[in-house]
Amino acid sequence: MMNDFLFYFKIGWEHILSWDATDHLLFMVALSIVYTYRDYKKVLVLVTAFTIGHAITLYLTALDQIRVNTNLVELLIPCTILITSLFNILYSSDQQKGMRLQYGIALCFGLIHGMGYANYIRMMLASDQHLIWGLFSFNVGLEMGQIVAVLVVILITWLCSKISWLSRKYLIASVSVCIGLASIYLIISR
Repeated sequence: MMNDFLFYFKIGWEHILSWDATDHLLFMVALSIVYTYRDYKKVLVLVTAFTIGHAITLYLTALDQIRVNTNLVELLIPCTILITSLFNILYSSDQQKGMRLQYGIALCFGLIHGMGYANYIRMMLASDQHLIWGLFSFNVGLEMGQIVAVLVVILITWLCSKISWLSRKYLIASVSVCIGLASIYLIISR
């Protein structure tokens, strides 16, 4: 049972922290760039909201309760990144309002991102006797990977604020523009 946990945990971890996870990392950076180190609890709730959405669609598709068009989902994923980047730019003057809205966005976009990985995980878990355990383990790995990713973003943002002449608002806007451009490239390429 512990070997199964570690196996699926590693897959969840690598789903976030690998070169193949560029879209996921871009989304995590776009979600967390607006937060400071003082907001770490809010960021953890935000990441968990995303993981809950991700877990729901993984569970439903693994049980074959829903089927999704993979090409459509692969197109929607960079769209969520673009929307999040635009959201950061539009709400940069009212960050508190923007932060409150991000929880719902993270949950909804987690549903979409979960569908993107669903077909792969369905095939992997199809022969597994412990479907729920496998999904749980995967999502714990996913959550831990996301926490590491957002903590690195917060650390880098903090360091930039200490050693750079850039204002926080400009840093958020410039990072969001770069992520938005990368997501447009992903949309076109898909």
